[in-house]
Order: sequence, then structure tokens, then C-alpha cells
Amino acid sequence: MGRVLASFGVRGSLKIAPLSEDPATLARHRTWFMRGPAGGWVERRVSDVRAHGDTIVASIPGIDSREAAQALRGYEVALPREALAAPADDEIYVADLVGLAVVNREGAALGQVTEVRDSGAHPLLYVTAQDGRLRLIPYVDAVIRAVDRDAATIEVDWGADY
Repeated sequence: MGRVLASFGVRGSLKIAPLSEDPATLARHRTWFMRGPAGGWVERRVSDVRAHGDTIVASIPGIDSREAAQALRGYEVALPREALAAPADDEIYVADLVGLAVVNREGAALGQVTEVRDSGAHPLLYVTAQDGRLRLIPYVDAVIRAVDRDAATIEVDWGADY
């Protein structure tokens, strides 16, 4: 749902880049989960959230200095699944892409989505083949042909030799 960009001010506020289509979704909730590079989600109570341009500024009890806030730079911010609206038929949450099998238009199995990362311009699918080969496939209309939730597959316009 978001990523901590930096500290904001001297009292420990966090500047968050919302990663959802509707940035207000994150701001409406007062319980967040945060994960740093060491992994493991930690539940955090948010005491104050406000819009600041195309970012969000948030205060979390216990984070009360610029240094403490800066230590959280790069942390991921998420909401509990039950707090989110069900996606429309033509939508899918990025987290739901993890675990799906990826096949190309010719039917060749390219691997399984093991991670999805935001590259700035668009999400990247990290697709790991059975032999351990890693492919980075951009999640853009020109490449993604279909996502079939029932079959747990993503069809891509991507060569097996890419």
C-alpha cells in the first residue's frame, strides 16, 4: 500500500509514498503493518495521517525523533486484507499475483511469480523457473495478456529465451 520515503520534520513524522490507485485508502486506516529489510510484518498504530501533495505524512506513537523516523526509510506499509475492498472482476491486488504460474503465448511455462516490486514506472514480476532462472517481467499492458485467477496463471507476451 505504501513505502516510507523519509522522515518529515523533527518530531518523527514519516513521509509515505502511497502505492495504491487511491492514496486515501491508506490514510483512512489507523492500523498499519510495516516491514523492513529484515522481513517480518509489525503492527503499528497510527495517531495522525494527512495528505501532503502526492504523499502522506503520518505519526506513529514511539517514533518521536527525526532519527527514529529516518531509520524506517524504505519500510513497506500494508493494511490487513479484510480492510480492503474486494477487487472488481477486471482488477487484482498486486499481492495476489505472487504464486501464480507464468506462461507465454506459445504455452511455455516460464516459472512462478515469487515477488512483485515497484520499479517506479511500473511493477516488475519476479518470475522464478524450476531451474532457478530468474526473469524480470514488466507488468504492463504490452506484455501481460491475461490473468486467470481460477487457473492461477498469467499469460504473457514474453519469449522463453528472454
